[in-house]
Amino acid sequence: MTDGPGAVGDLVAAPAAQTPYDIVRTAWAELAVLDLAASEQYYVDVLGLIVSARAPGALYLRGWEERLHHSLVLREGPVAGLRRLAFRVREESDLDAIATDLAARGCETENSDGEHPGSGRALHVRDPFGFPLAFFHEMEQFDTQLQRFDLQRGAPVARIDHFNLHTTDVEATFRFWKTLGFRCTEYISTDGPDERITGAWLARKQTVHDVALTAGGGPRLHHLGFAVPDTSGVLRACDQIAAAGHAATIERGPGRHGVSNAFFVYLRDPSGHRIELYACDYYTGDPDHKPLRWSAADASCRSFWGARAPDRWYNESSVVLGDDGLPVAVTDADVDERDSFRAEVAQLS
Repeated sequence: MTDGPGAVGDLVAAPAAQTPYDIVRTAWAELAVLDLAASEQYYVDVLGLIVSARAPGALYLRGWEERLHHSLVLREGPVAGLRRLAFRVREESDLDAIATDLAARGCETENSDGEHPGSGRALHVRDPFGFPLAFFHEMEQFDTQLQRFDLQRGAPVARIDHFNLHTTDVEATFRFWKTLGFRCTEYISTDGPDERITGAWLARKQTVHDVALTAGGGPRLHHLGFAVPDTSGVLRACDQIAAAGHAATIERGPGRHGVSNAFFVYLRDPSGHRIELYACDYYTGDPDHKPLRWSAADASCRSFWGARAPDRWYNESSVVLGDDGLPVAVTDADVDERDSFRAEVAQLS
């Protein structure tokens, strides 16, 4: 890990914008799935998420620690893909401030009231890179089930933690999220005079990230990250997944990331969406927290130990759905993190 010089270093070092609104954290995601019954069996019976509500063609889920009504919405449809990613804001008035800010950038915003059970007003917007976002403040709450050890199943999944986005231009997307008040905690970049960012971790809550960016064809959703209490939860989840006959859905791991220090496993649900079970990142809330730089040539950045990510981990992601329910066009990225791996291996051989 080294400091990033030049244009990338300046971009990373620039402080997050001071905004007239306060985005608190990652809050919920809505996925279109091909078979709702199969998805319920995987997310509820195997992984152990709690059902908050059912509606025709839709399922609303939450983790054992969570109090808000839901953190994951599964909606059956003809095409599997990402429908929306949502963030909670501190005050209802923040929604108007965000709408004004994004409209000034040419983004069309729309208000939705009560689109999900237990939810109030939400602001919908498609960001400049094609990702469908929502911001909200009000949502019904449940009692936490954190200490209902007699009922818990799965890892158990505690809460939603982050979204990882496949984007064709990490630097531009990175700059956008910093203007929303997100701060960088860690990043991966290529070496040399033409340094490029291939991965970035940006946060509002005081952990490693709420949003991560990965260079690749986009806009697509790389994965949803769910926090589990400890490393043993990741291993227990793998045992339960295999015992339930779903071992083939374990795509990568278990292992430990260099970036974020997280102990992880990546899974593919019945519709192909990638989810991460994630434990053991660290505190980043000090005002002088300095982003960590990792070289893209350093294999330990993605896998501090454990097998290197397979090519499908870089190539495959969930498509983003447009307002018509069809996938939006995907553009290839002009940088590939794996090129640094290959160059390093060639140099050593």
